[in-house]
Amino acid sequence: MTGSSITAPARSRLHDFLAPDSIAIIGASADPTKRGYKAMVGLIKGNYRGKVYPINPKVPEILGVPTYASLDDIPGPVDLALVCTPASTLTALMADCGRKGVKGAVILASGFRETGPEGAQLESQVMAAARAGGVRIIGPNTSGMFNLHKNVNLLDLRNIKAGDIGFISQSGNMLLALVLEAENNGHVGFSTYVGPGNQTDIGFNDYLRYLGEEENTRVATLYVEGFRDGQRFLQAAREITPVKPVVVYKSGATELGKKAASSHTGALAGSYEMTVDLLKQVGVSVVRHSDQILPVAEGLALMQKARGRRVAVIADGGGQATITSDRLSDAGLEVAELSEPTRKRLAAILLPQASLANPVDVAGTSDADPEVLARCMEIVAEDDNVDAVFLVGMFGGYHTRFAESLLGGEMRAAEAMIELRRRCGKPLVVYSLYAPIKPPPLRRLHEAGLPVYASIEHAVKVLQALAERGLYLQRQHGQPLQQSVAPREDMLAMFARAQTEGRDLFEFEAKNLLRAHDVAVAEERVVQTADELAEVAAYFGEQALAMKVVSKDILHKSDAGGVKLNLKGETALRAAFEHILSNCRSYDANADIRGVLVAPMAKKGIEVIVGVVRDPIFGPVLMFGLGGIFVEILEDVAFRAIPLSRFDAEAMVEQLKGRKILAGVRGEAAADKPALVDLLLKVSSIVSAYPQLSELDLNPVIAYPDGLAVVDARIIINRAMMSA
Repeated sequence: MTGSSITAPARSRLHDFLAPDSIAIIGASADPTKRGYKAMVGLIKGNYRGKVYPINPKVPEILGVPTYASLDDIPGPVDLALVCTPASTLTALMADCGRKGVKGAVILASGFRETGPEGAQLESQVMAAARAGGVRIIGPNTSGMFNLHKNVNLLDLRNIKAGDIGFISQSGNMLLALVLEAENNGHVGFSTYVGPGNQTDIGFNDYLRYLGEEENTRVATLYVEGFRDGQRFLQAAREITPVKPVVVYKSGATELGKKAASSHTGALAGSYEMTVDLLKQVGVSVVRHSDQILPVAEGLALMQKARGRRVAVIADGGGQATITSDRLSDAGLEVAELSEPTRKRLAAILLPQASLANPVDVAGTSDADPEVLARCMEIVAEDDNVDAVFLVGMFGGYHTRFAESLLGGEMRAAEAMIELRRRCGKPLVVYSLYAPIKPPPLRRLHEAGLPVYASIEHAVKVLQALAERGLYLQRQHGQPLQQSVAPREDMLAMFARAQTEGRDLFEFEAKNLLRAHDVAVAEERVVQTADELAEVAAYFGEQALAMKVVSKDILHKSDAGGVKLNLKGETALRAAFEHILSNCRSYDANADIRGVLVAPMAKKGIEVIVGVVRDPIFGPVLMFGLGGIFVEILEDVAFRAIPLSRFDAEAMVEQLKGRKILAGVRGEAAADKPALVDLLLKVSSIVSAYPQLSELDLNPVIAYPDGLAVVDARIIINRAMMSA
C-alpha cells in the first residue's frame, strides 16, 4: 500500500481576521477616553499598514482618517471589525457585518450571559445573527486583541515589542501585568494576544490551534478562568504540544465538575488538581503561580525542552547551592551524578577546596577569574549524565563586587556560554543575584537567547517545564490510546433494565460488566431465599465469606446493618441472612430488597480505588488512588481523561505520593503494578464503550504481588443519556 490516509487538519479560519489586512472600527470616537479612539491611536502609532475604516456618522474624520457612516459605505473588503458600541446594538450590527462579508468581530461590550438570563438571551441572538452571516465572534466581554507582527494593536499598549509569545487571557489585567513584566525584562516580546471573553463562539481550543499554526509564535501561553469545552481543548493540546510548548495558568479550582455524587470519585472529581492532571496528560506546562507565567513561557520559547530531569549545578556560594538543591528536589528534578572523568576535569581547573560533587561549588576560584564558570559549565554539559546545566550565584556582578577589571573576563565568559549553548543542545539556565540591575554580561546573555533569572525558584520552574516537556515527547507522543471494547448485547440489556426500574446497577451487575470484559473479579453468588444457602455453603466450603444486602434503596449498606463478615458454614450464613433482612427492614421499611450477595472474604493486600466520572467540562475522567475508607481524606489520587494510553496508566500509578506503599514497605509485599496498569486500561476501554455509565467506583481493589481482585463495585447510570 502506498501513500497515507492521514489528512492534515485544515488551516484555522482565525488567520483570516487575527492577521487582518483591513479593520473597521465600529463606534470610532474623537473622545480620547473612548476605546474607539484608543484603537485608532494604537493602529496609527503602531504603523499598521492595512486599511482602517472608522465608523462614525457624526464626524468627518478621526485623527486624520476619513470616517464612514456605516459598514455599507466602506469601499473595500473588511477582515476584522472592532465593535465598541453597547450590547443592545449588537444583533443588528452582526447582521450588517454578515452582509459586508466581515470575517471576524471583536465585541468589547459586556451585558450578556454574565449578567443573567436576559443577557444570555441577548447573547444567543447576537450569536445567531453572526452565524447566519458567517461572522466569527471574539468575545463578547473581551479586552480586545493585538497582532504585533502585523502591527495591529487595538489596545493601544505602549512599550510593547513584537516577539514569539502568543497569549490568550480571560483577564485584561493579567495581560497588562505580563506586558509590564516583559518591559522590565527587556528581551521578551509577544506575537498575538486575544481576550476570549465569554467564548460565545471561539473557545480556547480554537485559539490554541491558531497559535500552534502561527509562524511567529514559539510558545502558546494561556490564562484560563474556565474552559467551555474541555474535551476539545485537550484534543487540540494533544496535537499542538508536540509542535510547540503550551503554558497554562489555571486560576482557582473549578466547581463545574463537582456535584452531589454518592461515589467517592464524584466527590473528588472536578477539582483544580484534576484539571492540572488532565492538562499535563496532553503535554501542557502548568504553572501554579502567576509570576511564573512569563519566565516559563520565555524559557520554553528559547530552549523548548530537556531530555530528562538530571541537572548539573555550578555555584559560587554554598548557601545558594543548598537552596538550589532543595528547590530542584521539590520540583521532582534530580541533582545529576557527575562521572569520575567529569570530576577530574573540574579538579584540574578549580581550587583544592572546591566541591566536585554536584552541586559544584567553585569555592572562590571564580573571584579573580569569572571565566572559570564558563569552563565548568562546558565540562558538565559534556557529561552524558547531565540533561541541563544551571549556573547559580553572582555571575555578571564580579566586576561590581570585586574589581572593574573583571568585566572583560565576564564578557568573555558570557560569549563562551552562548557558544556552548549553540553547540551542546542542552538547556543552560542562569540565576544571578545581579539580574535586577542588568549588568552588561547578563544583558549579553539575554540578547543572545540565554535566559537570566532573578529568582532561583523561577529558574527551577523553567528547568522543570523543560524536563517535563522533553519526557512527554519521548514517552507519550505517538503512543496509541486505548481502544474501546465492543459493547455486549447482554450488558446493554442490563443497563436498559436498570433504567426501566429507575435505579443504578446493583453491585453484582457492575461486577458482571467487569467480568464480561476480562477484569479480575472474585466469584460470588446472589441469594434471594435462605433455602439457597445450603448449596452456597457447600460450594464455598471452609472459605470465610462476606454477605451484603442487594437493594437500590440502601446505598450505605454498613449503616443499615446490611453487611456481615467472616461467615463460615450454612448455620452462620442463615443467621446472617436473617439479621441482614431484619436490620434493613428496620432501617427502611419500604426498601426494595432483592436478596444478598455472598462472596469470599478478600485476602490481605494493598487497597486502591479506581473510579470514573463524566465531567461536564472534560468528559469521562478516570481516577486512581490509594483506597479504603480514607480516600476522600487523603485525596492522594491521580486523574486522566479517557481514553488512556499505556503511558498514562503507568504515570497514574507512579504519581501517587503514597507510591512507596505500592512498592512494599516494612516487609509488606509489593503490589503487582503491571496488573494495576492493565486494570486502568481495561476500565478506560469499558467506559469508552458504554456511554450509559455515568460514574464508577471500584473501592476497594485489593492489589496482590501477583494480580488483584475487585472487591466492591458501584456503577451509576447516565439517566439523561438512557432516556434520550
